[in-house]
Amino acid sequence: MLDGLKPIKTDSLKDVCVKRFEELILSGAIRVGEKLPPERDLAQQLRVSRPVVHDALVDIAAKGLVSMIPRQGTVVNDYRREGSLALLNSLLNYNEGRLDPKLLDGLLNMRMLVETENAKLAAKNRTGAHLEQLRRLRRRETEASANDVDTLVALDFEFHLLLAMATDNLLYPLLLNSFKPIYTNLTRQFFRDPEVAASVFEYHRQLAAAVEARDGAQAETVMREMLANGEDRLRQIIAKQT
Repeated sequence: MLDGLKPIKTDSLKDVCVKRFEELILSGAIRVGEKLPPERDLAQQLRVSRPVVHDALVDIAAKGLVSMIPRQGTVVNDYRREGSLALLNSLLNYNEGRLDPKLLDGLLNMRMLVETENAKLAAKNRTGAHLEQLRRLRRRETEASANDVDTLVALDFEFHLLLAMATDNLLYPLLLNSFKPIYTNLTRQFFRDPEVAASVFEYHRQLAAAVEARDGAQAETVMREMLANGEDRLRQIIAKQT
């Protein structure tokens, strides 16, 4: 057996159908309020079984892209009114990951609001157990290779999740976990620059120290500075891709 040889993953037929429907709706090829053809006709056109089409429609309905109305059919929604958190990852992956500027602005602004609050509350409400978890994570960060993007992305997300858990607000870690695919989509681009890890983990060190000292104002300040610095770098990376 060859080390490092991972199984090849292919998208299921349902996933392929989901992607096709999302592209048609997000591109405007199918307009808001427009009724989709019956599942039988869609199955024939896509050359898949009707259950596959039905499962794909259920998936995009859960994201808020369509409404499946009994005895009437499937109607395209205005996702700005009906969309759920599950749709955000589809929006990020639309056009092969090229982000709409308004979507990027909205994500970064929302992250700034949530994560600065997390940092402040973590400093106020953290426990000894939270501090020990942060210390163990910080040790793993110092041992990580700057070229191991997968590990860096995972460590960074875990750090922010630990802060959310330390807030003592049950909703904050759940909210962060809901954004995990989106969060890691962005940070994966960020950590492709090997020079980034050292600066990010230095901010983590300062944040952990502020949380340990129960200095909410300092924790909020460091988080705001770290996110602003990261936003500048991320925009530079995205600008090079366009």
